[in-house]
Amino acid sequence: MADPLTGKLAGKVAIVTGGGSGIGEAVGRELARRGARVVVADINEDSARRVAAAIVDGGGRATASPVDVSKEQDVRSLVEDTAAVYGRLDYQFNNAGIAIGGDARDLTADQWRQVLDVDLNGVMYGTLAAYPIMVKQGFGHIVNTSSGAGLVPTPLNSPYCTAKYAVVGLSLSLRLEGADLGVKVSVVCPGFVRTPIFDTAVVVGLPRETVSQPPGRVKMIEAAQAAQLILDGVGQNRAVIAFPRYIRWTWRLVCLFPRLLDRGAAPQVRELRAHRSQDL
Repeated sequence: MADPLTGKLAGKVAIVTGGGSGIGEAVGRELARRGARVVVADINEDSARRVAAAIVDGGGRATASPVDVSKEQDVRSLVEDTAAVYGRLDYQFNNAGIAIGGDARDLTADQWRQVLDVDLNGVMYGTLAAYPIMVKQGFGHIVNTSSGAGLVPTPLNSPYCTAKYAVVGLSLSLRLEGADLGVKVSVVCPGFVRTPIFDTAVVVGLPRETVSQPPGRVKMIEAAQAAQLILDGVGQNRAVIAFPRYIRWTWRLVCLFPRLLDRGAAPQVRELRAHRSQDL
């Protein structure tokens, strides 16, 4: 039986930053499977080329482009060049991200800047570059990757949460502005997804496993499943694409009963701090 999604995005052009691995790679592959032409953009050009080649080998259409999303001109050139080459830009997935975790008193201003430069400014640069193009052409969809940590505070992860909360605000505000101009905006807020970010994240003063693994019985979902959920949400033009279910329920509970978070977080923070390095 034919897959009803195959070819659904035929003729559409999509840029995916952070497309060389993790959720970005999975989104790029799923976009191509649904018929889109994908520009796989990543700071690691070899990874971008590998993903693009795999898409092409599988019968899809993709090209690779190096980009450092912390540099505005890099991002602007990527977006403007793509629109010029293909004559349109249908989707801008601002997905690249990094993480630096630890007790806030142990993190330096430079470490905060590293996270904000990629996770917030990188999204902002992609949005600012794509939005005028989409307004001019009268259509387009900007999809910004935040996190469940952009909806629910996560202790000992303050720089990441700061950036991800800001991405939610940016996206929902711009969504209201873009509605009458033909531009859609969505924000993606996933929970724990199995990606390399858990291996590459910098953890300061704490054992990596204490802050890079899901708590309790929470299970990671695979990136391919996340990509399907993301694109289904984009297809429905959902404002906030939050998944799995525990993220949506936790978000709702925190909004309705904020004091529950205060009570629940205190023992968690104390337990994590018990592992804090005494050399700091």
